[in-house]
Amino acid sequence: MTTDERPPLEGLRVIDLTTFLSGPSATQLLGDLGADIIKVESLDGDSSRAIVGPTVEGESAYFLANNRNKRGIAVDLKTPRGLDVLMRLIAGADIVIENFRPGVTARLGLDPETVTAGQPALIWASISGFGQEGPLRDRPAYDMVVQALGGVMSLNGHPGAPAARLGIPAGDVVAGMYAVFGVLSAVQARHETGRGRIVDVSMLRGQLAMLSYQALYTYLRGVAPGPQGAGHDSIATYRSFKGGDGRELVVTANTPRMWEGLCRVLGVDELVVDQRFVDAASRLSNKEALWAILEARFAERPAAEWVELLAAASVPVAPVRNVLEALADARAAGDGSLVVVQKDGTAFENVATPIRFVNTAEVEPSYPPTLGEDTVRILVDELGLPESEVAALIADRVVAGASLAERVA
Repeated sequence: MTTDERPPLEGLRVIDLTTFLSGPSATQLLGDLGADIIKVESLDGDSSRAIVGPTVEGESAYFLANNRNKRGIAVDLKTPRGLDVLMRLIAGADIVIENFRPGVTARLGLDPETVTAGQPALIWASISGFGQEGPLRDRPAYDMVVQALGGVMSLNGHPGAPAARLGIPAGDVVAGMYAVFGVLSAVQARHETGRGRIVDVSMLRGQLAMLSYQALYTYLRGVAPGPQGAGHDSIATYRSFKGGDGRELVVTANTPRMWEGLCRVLGVDELVVDQRFVDAASRLSNKEALWAILEARFAERPAAEWVELLAAASVPVAPVRNVLEALADARAAGDGSLVVVQKDGTAFENVATPIRFVNTAEVEPSYPPTLGEDTVRILVDELGLPESEVAALIADRVVAGASLAERVA
């Protein structure tokens, strides 16, 4: 197979004014697909650089996980000269993405309506906790806050236990993905009209959208669902079980054929004609009795053996992997699910974007930028600022980065 197409977003330039996770995850995805991302940080840097946890060469792994395929410039946007630098960058860009709290851009002199009025083709995306309008717009928001307000935490965990946040930053990552959807929709519309759009993405709205069928169930029943635990509100044979070795597996026997296959493998064929379990509705009504029977059978063999037997019978099944095991499986599969990011002898492995294009060149992953790593190159080589002016900006702490002498043309 030949690769004869460039990455799909090559040619688009994005000014990344985001910090922490929701915005950086969006811009990293755009960078993975070929867009040129210029990450603009304060002189103190993206706040995620200071997250406590594992590090690579002293840099926070939290930051590194969400900032590959970007160039970095450090600018003090609270100064007129710093704002001027940013406006010059925006003048050559297709897209601006920011995740300031509503009202901050206006205070900085970056009101989206004003900026896009002077640059009609520009696409501006704002990611915030609660949207640009509404009663909560001024509140700070983090992942667990929107998981709590959006109902997600109430569904997670087991009945009788306290509400539990998802172990992944779903509030941030989902908002980032919706921002990418919005931006690319605006790019498509611009092809037709020549004009950009202002995109407003709310982390809370993203969590509400994730409720999916649970939102409609709640509307129709008038009762809030409780923690889902290891099961499903509608399908009795869609849940996890524990094997005799204590390891867990999940079974999703949704159809009559799958139900019959499950019974056959477990050696309980009589359940197929048992009136308590004769159809999906009956099984759901009598799920506690059914689970007791199935749990007893699953306890008779190690989980891995049940997985092999059920898979051979075409019953959807999987072992419950921890993160270390899941990453090991992905590494062994060799299907591009993981990517190695490296620079100057330093390397780390991270999860790749899941999107693939046939016959299309993939972006070679670049190492996340150190703070202000590309400041001088961008100012001199792309904005055309005289070296004397750049030297003055550095000396006056308007921008930060490598010295002029270290610039690589």
